[in-house]
Amino acid sequence: MSLRTVLITGGASGMGLATARRFAGAGYRVVIGDRDRAALDAAVTALGAGAGAGLLAVPVDVTSPPACETLVARSIAAFGRLDVLVNSAGVWLEGPAEQVTEADFDRVLAVNLKGTFFACRSAIPHLVESGGSIVNLASDAGLVGNAGASVYSASKGGVVLLSRSLALELAPRGVRVNAVCPCDVATPMIEFQAATYGGGDPGRYKADLLARYPQKDRARFATPEEIAGFIYYLASEQAAPITGAAIPIDFGLTAGY
Repeated sequence: MSLRTVLITGGASGMGLATARRFAGAGYRVVIGDRDRAALDAAVTALGAGAGAGLLAVPVDVTSPPACETLVARSIAAFGRLDVLVNSAGVWLEGPAEQVTEADFDRVLAVNLKGTFFACRSAIPHLVESGGSIVNLASDAGLVGNAGASVYSASKGGVVLLSRSLALELAPRGVRVNAVCPCDVATPMIEFQAATYGGGDPGRYKADLLARYPQKDRARFATPEEIAGFIYYLASEQAAPITGAAIPIDFGLTAGY
């Protein structure tokens, strides 16, 4: 059997990079796509010899359907097959709804939802051929509403229902589709949130996030590696019965809703 290939959007940092490292360690050939060229270069260096089966880094703007097509085409040209697609590219926005501009709305929906859809659309024929799977990064905010993050929540709720709909559509063709719904994760995104929306006190911002968790004084952010391990499991043969799921990884944050 040929070596398996995974394609990860948003693969240059955070959960995407941790996922690339997890699959590379399991012997997959890895394609990482990201719009940040400097971060892509750093990711290639970080993955290094750990991606012994093969590594390809492709600059891509997932909001462009032709760019998604090119990303998948380059993956196939390099490695001949595609077994797993992980859609990890995403952006955050928060603030009162009345302050959201049309440009803000369009950017968040374009990256988080449109980009996820068109990466899936481009990959589907190759995943049908390999009997592969898709794992989409949604959020706890895609399962329950987050006050002050209406557009982000809408985008991730869209990812959840997109994943469920595609799971039903593609099940007869042998492709599984699932959504992972993490809580706050210790990534560059959470640092961006705290710096941008923390009112000059990023430590307090992060403490307020953790105060919502049922663990109280024991609360912590999830690690990228914890999320990556679960993504890897969902793509494995051991998870064969699981499709159409939207699975929270959130320390119980959404359990009471």
